[in-house]
Amino acid sequence: MDTVITAEIPSAPRQIEIEGATYIEDVRGRFVPEAMYRSAAQVKVEPAVVEFQGRPGMMDATGKWVPLALVKTANILEDEIVRKCVAFALDASASLSRLLGHTKFDLGSYDALLEQEYGVTKRGEKGNATYYSYDGLYRVQVQVATLIDFGPELHIAKSLVDECINDWSADSRVELQALVTRAFNVDQEGTLNRSEIYRLLRYEMSDPRWKRAMDAIRDAMRPIGSKEYIRFSRRSDVKAKWEPISLDFARA
Repeated sequence: MDTVITAEIPSAPRQIEIEGATYIEDVRGRFVPEAMYRSAAQVKVEPAVVEFQGRPGMMDATGKWVPLALVKTANILEDEIVRKCVAFALDASASLSRLLGHTKFDLGSYDALLEQEYGVTKRGEKGNATYYSYDGLYRVQVQVATLIDFGPELHIAKSLVDECINDWSADSRVELQALVTRAFNVDQEGTLNRSEIYRLLRYEMSDPRWKRAMDAIRDAMRPIGSKEYIRFSRRSDVKAKWEPISLDFARA
């Protein structure tokens, strides 16, 4: 029968000394100067092999320490590959966070300089702005989207729309009925399909109930905050189409 031992084993990055300077192992397995390691936001991936009472082993999914000799070679290899991939992913995620922070700081500093120098701001009324390189080949866009939620008036709107659809069922367009169904259905997290609700507002109907329903939808819209998006673009020449610089893993 295999024997396992549970233990709390602290983990810490490896360190080495080279000509009196300390180097610390980062998530990619590189030894970097201590000052660089401390200044960067370090992501953490627990080491695969840990020692207990001088014996090498690995922690399994139940939190138990298993002697290395009892772990299958295939499991050790899979663990190594997964940890390597996750380390790179966490490192990339941290880089994106730093990119966002630096971008906001730099653009904010430039905006403050313009306002101090000329008494104006580059940002629009909603906070939107576009910045270009001098040669016109690179672009940074800041777009602020308003976050909208819906109040109880939406339930009134749904009742009125349902009345209309039921009375119009013989003559109403099938696509409109499908749109209404999609608009007021909620997903597993209880979230409404906002884009479909907005599409309903585009339909002009003479029925007074429909008009009241659309008014109720508009009254139900309540701003609950905003979210800032930053997009980067480039083009080969000033007549070429802008191409987004993808920071989306699925589009890389």
